[in-house]
Amino acid sequence: MSSSSSSSGGIGFTGLLTIAFIVLKLLKVITWSWVWVLSPIWVSAGILIVIGLIAFVGYLIVKK
Repeated sequence: MSSSSSSSGGIGFTGLLTIAFIVLKLLKVITWSWVWVLSPIWVSAGILIVIGLIAFVGYLIVKK
């Protein structure tokens, strides 16, 4: 028997949204600052950091 694995991989919603914003910015369709064009990346990172901090604090509480 052969073993086959499938992975979903690929680019997610955040990646597609970032690419769309970059293309629109380069085509001068939107005049946003680059901070806002790249905001899907830093907003996602911020959410992950907050979730990580909550999990860490929860771990510390349970550990005591």
